[in-house]
Amino acid sequence: MSVIQKIRDKYAVVIIVLICLAIVSFLLQDVFFGRNSMFGNQSNTVGKVNGVELSNVEYQNRIENAQRAAQQNMGGLTLGDEEVQRIREQAWDGFLQEQIMKGQFEELGIEVTRAELIDAVRGKTPHPVMMRYFVNPETGQFDPALIDRVRENARQDQTGQMSAQLEMLDREILDYQERNKYITLINQAVNYPKWMADLQVADNAKNANISYVHVPYVTIADSTVKVTDAELNKYIQDHKAAFQVPESRKVEYITFDVIPSAADTAAALTELVKLKEELDTTADAASFTKLNSELGFNDVFLSRNAIQVPEKDSIVDLPVGAIYGPYRDGNAVVFAKMLARKTQADTLKFSHIFIPMQSANGDSIAKKTADSLEAVIRGGGDFAALATVFSQDPYSNKSGGEYTLAGLAQLPNEFAPVKEAAYDGSVGQIKVIKLPNLGYSIMKVNAQINPAPAVKVAYLAKRVDPSSTTSSEALAAANDFASKNRDRKAFDKAIQEKGLNKRLANNIRPMDFVLPGLGNAREIVNWAYDADVNDISPVFSLEDKFVIAVMTGAREEGTASLEDVRPQVESEVRKIKKAGQIIEKMKNPATLEAAAAATNQPVLTAEGVSFASPFVAALGPEPRIAGAAFNKTWGTAKSSDPIQGVSGVYVIKVSSYVDVQQPAYDYATQRQAAERDTRQMVDQLLFPLILKKKSDIKDNRAQFFRTN
Repeated sequence: MSVIQKIRDKYAVVIIVLICLAIVSFLLQDVFFGRNSMFGNQSNTVGKVNGVELSNVEYQNRIENAQRAAQQNMGGLTLGDEEVQRIREQAWDGFLQEQIMKGQFEELGIEVTRAELIDAVRGKTPHPVMMRYFVNPETGQFDPALIDRVRENARQDQTGQMSAQLEMLDREILDYQERNKYITLINQAVNYPKWMADLQVADNAKNANISYVHVPYVTIADSTVKVTDAELNKYIQDHKAAFQVPESRKVEYITFDVIPSAADTAAALTELVKLKEELDTTADAASFTKLNSELGFNDVFLSRNAIQVPEKDSIVDLPVGAIYGPYRDGNAVVFAKMLARKTQADTLKFSHIFIPMQSANGDSIAKKTADSLEAVIRGGGDFAALATVFSQDPYSNKSGGEYTLAGLAQLPNEFAPVKEAAYDGSVGQIKVIKLPNLGYSIMKVNAQINPAPAVKVAYLAKRVDPSSTTSSEALAAANDFASKNRDRKAFDKAIQEKGLNKRLANNIRPMDFVLPGLGNAREIVNWAYDADVNDISPVFSLEDKFVIAVMTGAREEGTASLEDVRPQVESEVRKIKKAGQIIEKMKNPATLEAAAAATNQPVLTAEGVSFASPFVAALGPEPRIAGAAFNKTWGTAKSSDPIQGVSGVYVIKVSSYVDVQQPAYDYATQRQAAERDTRQMVDQLLFPLILKKKSDIKDNRAQFFRTN
């Protein structure tokens, strides 16, 4: 005990310090290296441009808003994986464009004053947006009085929704004016000088008739022309601009598909038949199928032409109350029950303005807003203008509120009451419709075209899914293959022996979510960017298949490696070496006849060679031949030097120049057309090819989504 006491007395302070240091070290480890560390990969920034960051929250909001709008435009249909991926890229590009253009405006001092905005709204030459939205329906002309009426209604709107919509309209005009000023500045730099027009006219004034000797590259066998890696790499370095590539990965993969068995189909059909017994007797087939059918229930009347299901003719001819089936529709087995028949317009046109409730207590406020807009419309207000400003339905907002329903065209499900009221109403009718738990719609019937028989059908469907046994068998086969083939040589050998189908996914980009033939396969993309070449993946479980992949190529951003472009570069370098052999064989011929004799090729002719066109009749695209035909050094007196063309080596001699009849030369008209075309090209290419490339862009989205 005395020894222990001595240790306590002598080293107590040291022990306490060590304990404190251990605790601090533990805490700092979490701070610096933990999941929430200041240096861990926990940044909420998915990217930035010119120092301006895009947070994940804002990025996701942009994606969700775009998806919501796209879904409504598609009538409420679910977006496919490819569409979602396209929207992700559009959301990112939208952020880049906003920030890059904002920087351009600030750098150039471009701004729109309040006076300019007022002039754009109410001036002698109102902005096109105002001209489109506020048109008197009687005169068809822009009517400032409509603006006053709408703004007066906005002041009385307690919800603030109208005011918010008007502010958005002002913002749209402001953005337009800023961009218009910027583009105007750029366009003022476009110039087509008279000397250039005169030169172009002179270039087109004559055609050349030529004689030539052509020695095709194919006269020399590829096997006789050896190329080295050093020569190929030198060609790449000499032509770097042509070999710039983005970062990408390449994988090869096999799939073990999970396909429903005959037993799975029989099991699904047994369940469906039990449900069908209740469908036979229920008084509310619509509610029953809504609750029990894989297809839900579409509460609409459709014409024969609009119905697109298997066994359509048998179903459409059913008497009311009768049931047809079972039949196969894709991966489901189905019974169809005829619910009702009526005469309905084949094509319906109506307009509506959607006013949503902003909160649980916002029903009365939304109703007041809807009633106010209805009063404006009945008083002569322009429906399209009001819909564009106030409607919260993105589709109708952009189309002036109008829908045209024909064939398979659908509305978002939440607007079904609006559609039904439009079908059942009379042309010209204006009505406020309550949308439960959503808000209100001000609807106007515009046209009901081609009344025809229509039917309402309930589809009781049961999807045929692979059973757990079927899925387990496919997974077991995939696991067995993966465990026995853990290197690329064994992987390829086993595929060949088993007769499996190996597929390729090339040019996989860091932000890809969808791979051809696989659909949403983000997990495979993540693996590919963490793996080394020749690595074999674990078994990936996708929606209806199990996948095993091998990493076959990793390409970094910059100049392409030789292995990535070897066939293309070998062809070009071999062509150059063949040209050298052919030219050496010709030994600088003084005449066409000497070139023909040296190469054992005939002397041929071509007429109508134009300096303005790289295409030569009988030769195809040969720009060097077109240029050489108008080389003043040779003219019509001498044969040309050997020319390395696209398909072979040429020696040419101009036989004669022929004047070409041209329309009367009007410099003013030609200048106007040339400058117009140039401005259009600038408008299309300025941002993606110039401004975007000049900007400092950091795209961290792939890292952020690596674990999502």
